[in-house]
Amino acid sequence: MGNDGNGDRGVCVKLEDRRASSRRLPDEGPVECVAEARLPTEVGEFRILGFRHRASHEEFVVLAKGEFSADRSCLVRIHSQCLTGDVFHSVKCDCGRQLRRAMEMIEDEGVGAIVYQQQEGRGIGIMNKLRAYALQDQGRDTVEANLELGLAVDGRSYEGCAEVLQALGLRRLRVLSNNPAKISALEAAGLIVDARVPLEMPPAGENLDYLRVKKEKMGHLLSGV
Repeated sequence: MGNDGNGDRGVCVKLEDRRASSRRLPDEGPVECVAEARLPTEVGEFRILGFRHRASHEEFVVLAKGEFSADRSCLVRIHSQCLTGDVFHSVKCDCGRQLRRAMEMIEDEGVGAIVYQQQEGRGIGIMNKLRAYALQDQGRDTVEANLELGLAVDGRSYEGCAEVLQALGLRRLRVLSNNPAKISALEAAGLIVDARVPLEMPPAGENLDYLRVKKEKMGHLLSGV
């Protein structure tokens, strides 16, 4: 994905090349790459790509590093959008620290991808998430707050994320996640998960109870809480 002397044509163009080489038309597939650029960060330099689902119009952002191969097991993460954690560095959750650690691990490896899924608050949206926060301030946990608002405990869907990974040319994955539901969704989509790579952050601030709820009520694989 770096400059190979051909003007760094990028993944969006390379995806079309792959489709042509496999006798597929460039406009086939459930998702399309609509934008790509270089993204230097505090962690390292990545490519940032924008994908759009052709049917639902759901949008995905991908941070990518290195050259992908269907035969090589690639380090990947599906990261659900968390404005409060990723941007404002909230200590009510571990999301922002997970995102940065995933970037660091991919930078160290030299190859990998993060699919940034725009399903804020496990799919409830930012305004409902803030309403849930208010209930948590009154003593509810994250599951209880969602249910009291008449919302799903976890309304996310990962099929589109799997389609983005497939569009990138990936087939074998090592998934940075503590959430078995993500692993199951990727496998159900036909991807091969060679390993689950734990992404546990030590409890910090107010998030110990949050992590316990993820483990005890949502089945997340956490050993440190």
